[in-house]
Parts: sequence; C-alpha cells; structure tokens
Amino acid sequence: MNVSALQEVASSDRDVPLGYLVSDKKKRVVPFSPSPLKNSGKINPSEATKIFVQKHFPGTTADNWNDWKWQIRNSFTSLRQLAPLVELSGTEKQVLFSPGVHLPLRVTPYYASLLTNPESGPVIRKAMLPGIEELTLSPGEQADPLNEEASSPVPHIVHRYPDRVLFLATGFCSAYCRYCTRTHLVAKEKVHFNHDWEQAIQYIRQHREVRDVLISGGDPLTMPTSMLKHLLTKLRSIPHIEILRIGTKVPVVLPQRITPELTRMLKQFHPLMISIHFMHPAELTPETAEACTRLADAGIPLGSQTVLLKDINDDVETMKKLMQGLLKIRVRPYYLYQCDPIPGSAHFRTPVSKGLEIIKGLRGFTSGYAVPNFVIDAPGGGGKIPLIPDYFQGRTNENIILKNYEGKTFYYPDFE
Repeated sequence: MNVSALQEVASSDRDVPLGYLVSDKKKRVVPFSPSPLKNSGKINPSEATKIFVQKHFPGTTADNWNDWKWQIRNSFTSLRQLAPLVELSGTEKQVLFSPGVHLPLRVTPYYASLLTNPESGPVIRKAMLPGIEELTLSPGEQADPLNEEASSPVPHIVHRYPDRVLFLATGFCSAYCRYCTRTHLVAKEKVHFNHDWEQAIQYIRQHREVRDVLISGGDPLTMPTSMLKHLLTKLRSIPHIEILRIGTKVPVVLPQRITPELTRMLKQFHPLMISIHFMHPAELTPETAEACTRLADAGIPLGSQTVLLKDINDDVETMKKLMQGLLKIRVRPYYLYQCDPIPGSAHFRTPVSKGLEIIKGLRGFTSGYAVPNFVIDAPGGGGKIPLIPDYFQGRTNENIILKNYEGKTFYYPDFE
C-alpha cells in the first residue's frame, strides 16, 4: 500500500478527533527497527508485525509505527483501503459497491496486521469489516437496546444502578467493532466531549450515593493524556467517589497508546481499575501482552469483558484458550456478554444456551479465575442479569441436591 496516499485519506479533518494535530512534524527518516526498542518506552513490535510493516507500510519509521497518534491518523476507514491487504469477501464487496450504502469502519494499522495472519485474519475480519448482513433488521433489534438514553439524567451520564454511574467521556474509538452496543454513538461522534463535561461532573457531585464511576465512550484511552488526567482529577476531587474505572479496547487494538507517560499518570488516581474488551485468543499478541503488563505493573487491576460471538468465539476450547491466555498476561476474566441486539447483529448472536454451555465447559475444567460471569444486559434497561448452568437441583427434607461439573449428584445438609 502507498503510505503517502493512505496518510492523505486517513488524516482528513473529518476523521481526526478533537485535540489531535492533523499532520506529523518532519522527522529524520530512520529504517524500521529490526531489533527490540530497548529502554525507549515504546511497545516492542513482534516479528509478525515487522514483516507486515515492511510489506504494507514500506518506508515507515519505527518512531512513526510506535506513535499511537500516528496509528490513529493512519487508520483504515474504508474497505477500499483494506483491499490491498485482504481479498474482500462477497458480502464485503456488496457493501463496497452498493450505491448509497455507507457502513462506518475504522481499524488501526497495528490491528489490521492481524488481518493478514492466516490464523487470526478470519475472526478479526468477521468482527471488524462490514458486511451486507448489517443492513438486515431482525425482530427486537434497536439502536439503543439497553435504553441508556432513558437512564441519562444529564448529557454523558447513565445512572442505572444505585451507587454507580457510567460516564460517556468521548464518542471516539480507535476501532469499530461491528457488534458494539454504542455503534449509534461512535459511528456519528468523532470528537471528545471535554467541552461538555461540567454538567455531568456536577451531577456526580450532587449525588452522594454515587461511589463508583465507570469512564467509557467511545474509548477514553484515545483521549490525550492531559485531557484524561483533567477528567480523572475532577472526579477524584469528589469526596464520595471511592472507585474509578475505565472501559477500553485500546490495549488490544492500539497497544502503542500504553506509554510510560500514560501509566505514570494513571498511577496517581488509585483505586483505579481498567476493563479491557477482548474477543479472541488471536488478540493475545506480544504487543498486547506488553501493554497489559505495563498497566498491571502500575498497580491497576485489569479485568476482561468478552462478547459471545457466533462463529468467532462460541466454543469451549476457544473461550478456554482466551481466558487462560488472559490470566497469563495478568488480566482477570470478568464478564462474558450475550451479544446485544443492535440493528443488523443477528449474524453475531448465539442462542443463550450456547453461553451456558461454554460456562459449563469451563467450570471445573480450568481454574476458577479463568471462568467469567455470563450475563445478559437486559434490553430496555434492566441491567446485567447473570446466568449460570443449573447446578442446584432442588432439595429433600434435610438436604439440597447439587450436580457438579462432571454431572455427578451430591447432597449437602441444609436444615431450615
């Protein structure tokens, strides 16, 4: 791919979030580093990444590739840009060549490198590249299936649970997952909302029952470090706020963002936790592992949130490999979500029974730390509802009847 042509397309003003410069400063041209960037603060590129860069981004310097803002500015935003990397499928070509059809797309160069891997490519493209199936609306699908707007007392705040709120700090993401609950938001808003945070912060100040704030969006880690620090400072100054959390996919799709500067800043706001959206074992690359290690070394507890997706991760062995791999990079499996019914998502959704089958296939067959909570975020705003296999079988007069992971029956004395 011609890098200069790609930069010209990807760095247009309409695609750059508020707070970013459009053009790079002139830099001395340095060949892409053939060896690890020791003590540089940069994420070390894997061997697979080096091969990808040399083939598809010839002439790109190591400094550029490892600059997270360069990654955003040079993101792929159309199927036509991706065509030199992968052979488009029939449904993808239908999107590309259908008059009047525009399905937003964004993939960072780093994450696009996984598309060219024979093992990871098929699952990544299913989740990230638009297909004509997205234009089919199925029963029960809605743009805002969780009814977040009805639980939003002021702009950017969703207050559904008694002691915590969701703070939608930005409408910008560095990658567009096709099944995202907030597709209706990130597909339209390509800016950060810092000009409009004060009303949301004031709401939190006034509601002393709120002790926990989850910062999401969009993706909060796509904000400049100074902007994110400003928000965290504002929230940490509120006496009744005990816990701050950040929801992100950045370590997976843009690991270059996890810089020493960022981790030093985040360490100032403990207790701070980060939930990371992982989808498949193919995402557990050396770069992502290094990014997660940096966050964990900064004392930040890391949890994973995974959406159950048809023909992507809907089998026990794939999910076990993902969950065990997460523990190895110090990320605790937290939630396994039933896919939300956003418009055009039927081809992603599995029967609920599939999720129960997967949990049953994990429980007892691997470490309990590797077993997430399977939940449905109830349509209409009912919140997260956990589902578990039927281990409780009822009771006799003096015992409850239990079935273990092997299907064997046991009795526990339980006197009322």
